[in-house]
Amino acid sequence: MLFPMFMNLDGRTAVVVGDGVAAARKVMWLLRANARVTVIAPSPDAELAALCRDHRVTHVVRAFRPTDVTDASVVITANERLEDDIAVVRAATDARVPVNAVDRPDLSTFIMPAIVDRDPLIVAVSSAGTAPVLARTVRARIEALLPRNLGRLARFAHDFRGAVSAAGAWPSKRRFWENFFRGPLAAHVLAGDEGSAREGMLALVNRRVPEEPGLVQIVGAGPGDPDLLTLKALQALQEADVVVHDRLVTADILDYARRDARRIDVGKTRGHHTTSQGAINEILIAEARQGHRVVRLKGGDPFVFGRGGEELDALTRAGVRVEVVPGITAALGCAAALGLPLTHRDHAQAITVVTGEGRRGDPELDWTALARSNQTLVVYMGGESAERIAAKLIAAGMHASTPAAAIARGTRPDQRVAMGALADLKTLVAGVGATPVLLVIGDVVRHAAQWTEASEPRAVAV
Repeated sequence: MLFPMFMNLDGRTAVVVGDGVAAARKVMWLLRANARVTVIAPSPDAELAALCRDHRVTHVVRAFRPTDVTDASVVITANERLEDDIAVVRAATDARVPVNAVDRPDLSTFIMPAIVDRDPLIVAVSSAGTAPVLARTVRARIEALLPRNLGRLARFAHDFRGAVSAAGAWPSKRRFWENFFRGPLAAHVLAGDEGSAREGMLALVNRRVPEEPGLVQIVGAGPGDPDLLTLKALQALQEADVVVHDRLVTADILDYARRDARRIDVGKTRGHHTTSQGAINEILIAEARQGHRVVRLKGGDPFVFGRGGEELDALTRAGVRVEVVPGITAALGCAAALGLPLTHRDHAQAITVVTGEGRRGDPELDWTALARSNQTLVVYMGGESAERIAAKLIAAGMHASTPAAAIARGTRPDQRVAMGALADLKTLVAGVGATPVLLVIGDVVRHAAQWTEASEPRAVAV
């Protein structure tokens, strides 16, 4: 992965080596960045020659020499011959100057991205040189989404930054700008009506706003795939000051949080609760009382075996503002990822969802009711107790050959699933080789894309 950054080339020297169209394109962008450009081109084409007439361009009509990069802040080489580009790259590297060889990412120390230009707002898209056409395709999609006047909006906001900082009427400058960019004043600027926007902005800057109370959002992160986050969950993550997350929340999902948001890991594993539920409640309350916007991020849905209800009760008793953002449950997400219908007119007219772990060991369940036909049984956290679950269901009347599935890391690229008979449930769990494990038991399992009639259960990487 490349490290993304923007360079300030205002008044600095940039060296471009090459005669053709590619060199001309780079010179154009460098001039827009207000760089002082030196072009090394013995025989420039018409477009490059025209750019060389700019007073900020020094045109050197000869072949490249290693000393040409001595005072450069950046070097770009766009030669047709590989050996010419290699010579430029070697000289720049020896001089410790960043260098880009056009269309030769293996030689470059930095990559020129595909750019969406809404000056001064710039969006850069890069595939690290692996797929330039894909990067340009992504750029085109982003460009279609961004209003043409977005740069005007950025300049308008810049004009008021000092006034907002000096006014002190808003307890949080970031909150002020979030409200502004989402509100009607920004819409006026984008529509070209800056006069009305300036009048409204002066009133908004000087408006006395009360201290904003803290907020805890109990957010469901879904079963694992970041693409299954809800829009509301994504918005909450991008506005959070603090993210308090569980072990099951993947790094890909945490990457959606604001870069400067504090992250507090309160993950638990079976038998190892490094942070107790009481301590988690205290963290949420304390952060909210400091006026922070807190996201309590949980795998799946927070109200399905996620202790979201306990946290909601604690926050409510403490007088903290709280909001619940539902997520796709593990049962629904994992089953859908396998093409496994939890209900089916011929096989299952009901779904029962239970936990394999109680507060003090095995949960107290009505095994006779769970063993009835024409339903699907989903067991959360059933890995450790799979053998006991199978034995109790069979003893209660469920047939030992009833189809069953064990699923780990559901919906993720490294998802694992094993399918077979209820009697082999312990072996199925061992086959997926990871925890926690979700169990799905019932005739609907036969409809999963990975179902086989093999006598020996096997694990399948999905």
